[in-house]
Amino acid sequence: MDKDYYQIMGLARNATEKDIKMAYRKLARKYHPDVSKAPDAEAKFKELGEAYEVLKDPAKRAAYDQMGQYARENQQGQHSYRQPHHQQTSKADFASARDYFESLFSGGFGAGSGAGRFQDAAMPGEDYHGKITISLEEAYQGTTRQIQIPVQQLNKHGQPEVTQLTLKVKIPAGIKSGQQIRLAGQGAPGFSGGAKGDLYLQVQVEKHPVFDVRENDIYTTLAVAPWEAALGATIVVPTLGGHVDLKIPAGSQGGQTLRLKSRGLPGNTPGDQYVMLKIVIPQPTTEKAKALYETMAKEMPFNPRAKMGA
Repeated sequence: MDKDYYQIMGLARNATEKDIKMAYRKLARKYHPDVSKAPDAEAKFKELGEAYEVLKDPAKRAAYDQMGQYARENQQGQHSYRQPHHQQTSKADFASARDYFESLFSGGFGAGSGAGRFQDAAMPGEDYHGKITISLEEAYQGTTRQIQIPVQQLNKHGQPEVTQLTLKVKIPAGIKSGQQIRLAGQGAPGFSGGAKGDLYLQVQVEKHPVFDVRENDIYTTLAVAPWEAALGATIVVPTLGGHVDLKIPAGSQGGQTLRLKSRGLPGNTPGDQYVMLKIVIPQPTTEKAKALYETMAKEMPFNPRAKMGA
């Protein structure tokens, strides 16, 4: 094999299909005759198209890899590939095998029509990637945003210029940080009739001062007075969907967690909201308040460290 398609595309021999596609897009934009001004751009673009045509197809790639292995072994004087009766592969045998390989690709890649079809090959446009930041409330309710993306077009003098296109982006309820929104056909234009690329927006949800998010669930901390925890109470609690009443059972302890069902982020399975109780001790700022604490100490002897042996 006189051409190393992997070298042409700058790929390792264990490249994945994704690696091959990304390399082709990058190099095709670099060498496409409509873009590049290099004198050898057209030749390189044809050569790139030839390499891509083989490596993108698993069957063609396997045949190419096999023939490449034969060629390397023949050059190095190795004998791992042998004809029947253990005869070493001859030049004629190798040439015949190469002809067979090239026959898989409609007559090979000479200067005829097989190579020429890459000159006007359609090339898809590049994908755009960006980020969009929203609040947790917007993630809960869903929202729309207007964004601007660059668009290249010809002005009245026939010269290329970049303008801004305004798009309205719908952000679905329940979306989470790291998820992407795809806008099909809003990327860079293609060449020679190729389809436009896509626009991918990665969503970033701002950190909230009251709520934390874990998957679809919402977590918050609720401050309660000692008597509310001891005697029980009904307390108004904030949620992303509005305020609700939460019943605090009598005898509750600090660190205890209560659940508000289906008060988390919406989804196929709506999340819940978990409320962790935090008992806040009021400070005795008057003599009367201090005397009340002293009375409690006498009337309610209690050692919170008893389980520690202290």
